[in-house]
Amino acid sequence: MSSLNLDDFTDLIERPDGGVRRDAEERRARQTLPPGALGRLDELGEWLSAAQSSVPVRPVERPRVVLFAGDHGIAAQGVSARPAGGAADLVRAVLAGESPVAVLARRLDVPVRVVDMALDCDPAELPAEVAGHRVRRGSGRIDTEDALTSGEAEQALRAGMAVADEEADSGTDLVVLGDVSVGGTTAAATLVAALCGTDASVVTGRGGEPIDDLAWMRKCAAVRDALRRARPVLGDQLELLATVGGADLAAMTGFLLQCAVRRTPVILDGVVASAAALVAQRVAFRAPDWWLAGHDSGEPAQAKALDRMALDPLLAHGVKVGEGAGGLLALPLVRAAAALSAELPEREPEPAAPEAEPEPEPEPDPVPTASETEPSVPSAE
Repeated sequence: MSSLNLDDFTDLIERPDGGVRRDAEERRARQTLPPGALGRLDELGEWLSAAQSSVPVRPVERPRVVLFAGDHGIAAQGVSARPAGGAADLVRAVLAGESPVAVLARRLDVPVRVVDMALDCDPAELPAEVAGHRVRRGSGRIDTEDALTSGEAEQALRAGMAVADEEADSGTDLVVLGDVSVGGTTAAATLVAALCGTDASVVTGRGGEPIDDLAWMRKCAAVRDALRRARPVLGDQLELLATVGGADLAAMTGFLLQCAVRRTPVILDGVVASAAALVAQRVAFRAPDWWLAGHDSGEPAQAKALDRMALDPLLAHGVKVGEGAGGLLALPLVRAAAALSAELPEREPEPAAPEAEPEPEPEPDPVPTASETEPSVPSAE
């Protein structure tokens, strides 16, 4: 496998069309509802127009939820409310239609795709379309060992790129990106702390199923120890993912970068997706222009990452469950913005004022005759 040059993404990724966005803003100014009356929906509609290069904006007709799944070795340290190696059970619940994201997706008529990158189970237990991209069985314990080898990190990142291409080629017009993992928030917090230069306690949250104080202290210690291992490789994003990330995080990073290349807009779900996005931003600074932050999960690492990328969450309902559920809740808002932008009528142009008739030019003074201009000669008496 040839070495992957992440610097190429800087040249491949362009921003959404600024000229189209200006056209969308001008069209919005002509509509019957005054600009600003719809609040952030105006901004969303204009962003989507630029992403689609279309005025008026087209409806979002083929969205999809894409979830990257993996187990993290650090979960064995008691940093999660779920048992180590339990992500496979979460995946089975999604596939059976019993998880929150599956229920929401069914109601919203949005298909869900699960991609196994490092689940700690026999791949034969999962459908072939789920396990087809797996890199390894579980990621390493990041406080004492690398999550992946360099080759595995590249393989995972390439897998994410391949999934992005598959979605774009199939006509997917918007993706809700999430994860299904156990221990993933610990790896995500480590990545965010490393890239933002903060301490472990600043970014360590309590996870999707909140942990008690003792587990939180263990999680802080794990992030602190992993941070020591992360700092020497901060200049190399692929090595950073190999050292303290995981196969799911590496795949999500590749997925986000390639979605930006393919001009596919993405709604980010929670802290794991946000951490991968922060790594991707370090690779290509224009990439975040293609992403929306779906919601605020309450995880401090997510807030830190979104602030660094200047992404403002669309919703703040305190949804902590992960697995794409919070991001999917933002989809109706995006669809509503697209509908309003496209379907609100424009004002009738005001009739042109009648042209004023030009005032007649003043007549020139009469030219005096020669007799009038000659001096009079008095007659001789």
